[in-house]
Amino acid sequence: MSIIFDDKREQLLAELAGEQQYGIFLALQMGGVPQELQLMVQTAVFDEQVQGLRPKSQYVIRALGVVEHRVSLGVFGNLFIADEHPVLLHYNVPRATIQFSGQPDDVNELVLDINQAYLSTFGPWRELVKDINRAQPLVNLLTSGQGVLGTMPKPGAERMVRVLTHHGMQAGIDEKPLYDDEDEHGRSRNMRLLGIDDSYLIALDFSVDELGKV
Repeated sequence: MSIIFDDKREQLLAELAGEQQYGIFLALQMGGVPQELQLMVQTAVFDEQVQGLRPKSQYVIRALGVVEHRVSLGVFGNLFIADEHPVLLHYNVPRATIQFSGQPDDVNELVLDINQAYLSTFGPWRELVKDINRAQPLVNLLTSGQGVLGTMPKPGAERMVRVLTHHGMQAGIDEKPLYDDEDEHGRSRNMRLLGIDDSYLIALDFSVDELGKV
């Protein structure tokens, strides 16, 4: 007996569940309003008899208020929509400036620990060089006696303070005000993530409609 879903998002996710279920990212195009992108996605089942994919359904996913995307077309195994994810930290949490003073016990180990702390906080989706103070080489900055390490989302900044302190330095953060997280109508301004394997889109929201059976 088949299950009927009113929510096409749940139907899409259900068709992608299981080891033999796959999706095919077919196309990406501009939508009808500014900052809208439309994704064409097809679901499929792996047919062992023909050693190939048997199409099931086609969907259009509308991303509204897109601020960032990195996509590649093709077959995928995982699709999800999330409100919390490391890639969203640059949009949904306050930023903080990291101040430091003192000399590190070992500047080379400190540089390695800073890179590791950044990677463990933001994953492979962000680059330290974009959040760090680039006025001078990092080694020179860290041995200058005092200065600003950089500005980044607060969870990352707090990790940096712990790393600097661990290496014998004094450090603190100066938190920047976050924009109002609701608009004048009480709607959330926080960004959401649509992840498709290694591809992602960051937008205000997403909607899913079925295009019809293949």
